[in-house]
Amino acid sequence: MAARWLIGLALGLRQGEALGLWWDDIDLDTGLLRVRRSLQRQHGGGLVFTEPKTHRSKRTIPLPAPLVKALRQHLVGQEKERITAGSLWQGSSCVFTTLIGTPTDPRNDFRQFKKLLASADLPSVRVHDLRHTAASLLLAQNVPARVVMEILGHSQIALTMNTYSHVAPEVSREAADRIGRML
Repeated sequence: MAARWLIGLALGLRQGEALGLWWDDIDLDTGLLRVRRSLQRQHGGGLVFTEPKTHRSKRTIPLPAPLVKALRQHLVGQEKERITAGSLWQGSSCVFTTLIGTPTDPRNDFRQFKKLLASADLPSVRVHDLRHTAASLLLAQNVPARVVMEILGHSQIALTMNTYSHVAPEVSREAADRIGRML
C-alpha cells in the first residue's frame, strides 16, 4: 500500500478521494490523476461512491515521478492478488482494494495507517493529517498558494491560506532571503 500513503503525502487527497480512485482515473503514461468520486461509508449502510466534497474537488493533478513508479508497482501487486484470489476475486475498478478486489473500507484504511505509524515508531496522527503535511510541504517548497489550492481541491484560496498560515513565516523568510541576495 505504499502508493496509498504516497498519494496522501504527495497530493493531499482526502481519504475518500484516495479510496474512491479507479484505475481509469489514472494515466500512468502521461502522469495524470483525476479525482472524480469519493468512497464513503453510509450510516446504516455499506460503502458508496459519492461526488467529491466540492465542485473544485473534481480535479486533474500531475503525478510526481516516484508516485507513478509506486502506482505501477501497486498495479502489478494487485494483479498478483487477483491471481491468488482466483474465483474469490470480486473485481472492482478501485485502485486500492482488499485482497479479494473489493473497495477498501475507510475504517480498515485507518487501521492500516495506525499500524504503519506504530511499526515506524511514529506518533499517532489522523489519516487526514497526510493532507496537511502535503500542503505544508508544497508551501515550504515555494509552490504558489493558488497551485496548492488546486492540488488540494479547496474551493477558495482563503481556505488554503488560513488553514496553512503556519507555513507562511518560513516562506516569508525564504522570500526575504531571496530578495536580499538579489539586492
